[in-house]
Amino acid sequence: MQLRDFPGTLALGEGSATEMMQGQLRIWLERIGLFGPGVVLTLAAFAVAYYFVQPAPPRHIVMATGDADGVYYYYGQIYRDLMAREGVEVTLAETAGSIDNIALLTSGKADVGFVQGGTRNDSGHTELRSLASLYFEPIWVFVRRDLKALRLADLRGHRVAVDREGSGTRVMALQLLADTGLDGTNVEISAQGHSDAAKAMHEGALDAAFFIAPANAPFLRDLFVDRRLRLLHIDEAAAYRLQHRFLSVLTLPQGAIDLAARVPDADTVLLAPAANLVVREDFHPALAELMLIEARRIHRDPGVFEDAGQFPSREHLEYPIADAAQRFFDSGPSLLRRYLPFWAANLADRLKIMLVPLVALAYPLFKIIPPTYDWRMRSRIDRWYKELQVIERKIEATTTKDELSRRLSELTALEHNVRRLTMPVAYGNPLYSLRQHIVMLRAELESAVERGT
Repeated sequence: MQLRDFPGTLALGEGSATEMMQGQLRIWLERIGLFGPGVVLTLAAFAVAYYFVQPAPPRHIVMATGDADGVYYYYGQIYRDLMAREGVEVTLAETAGSIDNIALLTSGKADVGFVQGGTRNDSGHTELRSLASLYFEPIWVFVRRDLKALRLADLRGHRVAVDREGSGTRVMALQLLADTGLDGTNVEISAQGHSDAAKAMHEGALDAAFFIAPANAPFLRDLFVDRRLRLLHIDEAAAYRLQHRFLSVLTLPQGAIDLAARVPDADTVLLAPAANLVVREDFHPALAELMLIEARRIHRDPGVFEDAGQFPSREHLEYPIADAAQRFFDSGPSLLRRYLPFWAANLADRLKIMLVPLVALAYPLFKIIPPTYDWRMRSRIDRWYKELQVIERKIEATTTKDELSRRLSELTALEHNVRRLTMPVAYGNPLYSLRQHIVMLRAELESAVERGT
């Protein structure tokens, strides 16, 4: 005998559409009641974790450079183009030089800038950090060849260009002159920029001029090939180095500029600070890493004074090294940054913290929920089985036909309630087993009522 052969058997889906919809709604409400607290708790944990996640890096930064014909501005353009490929817009702020750059950084009007070694003001600027030194910036002192000047002290009484206010060259030149006992009282100081000073030297309007620039600066070659000028050899370089530890002593070999023409015509000792890439203390670590990656691409090649791979470096720094830069020099770019584009790597790095609540809370929580849900569903069927057992025990104790009729009414009411019971499809088997057992007991009970026993 099959289930459909029993009187009162219900097929799956029997009942009105409204009852079915109400049943499905009850199932979803139960699921929400079971899973909802876990979901809310997990989302709350994510929200707390997100509070501690480093904010996304800005997509626009301002870079303090130098005047438009200077080396800082030239390198700034290269950084701007490379950063644009990574989705970061860089605005170049044209300035007079390092002093102006420091002022822009400390005021918050610039996020990153080039700063020449030796221009730091020890009275403040604790909010600035160095990312790296980029290259040597030799101090070139050109003098007229007919000027009998063999050392800086011989510039007394002559016209000397030391660059404009706000430049690092001016600060360094005045410091070296002061160390030699020279100042505005015994030297005619001229505040001309590199281009103007070079032009004045070619025209004979100056006796000497200080320049700070890498050896490949175009205006330097023009000064070298002008036979009316010569580069001053710094005899006391080691002594100056003792006074100013940020300086390095370099030697420009004979013929380094033009070997065929033997320019310069002798080995020449020079002093050199290093160009620094400086940021504010709150500069985003991800952007700091990106700038160091680009700095390695730009400055890793050998130069007249630099070995291949010597720069960027954590030596010759003007300010304390930034934490992100320290990590970069210790272990290189982050693992994600080696294989992913900048923004994808940054997003993945930020979301790592978000995985903590997922692993620590959500995983064990959702491991518990499925068996709990299974227990809830089966307990709904077990409840009606218990009711069925109670009626069956009452039937066994029944002695009259009237009592049998009352038991039949109770069983009919039970069957009606079970028919209204809606369960997920996965629990259809135990539900219809319960219905089958009710039908079987009702068939026996109806037979007993007809017999009166």
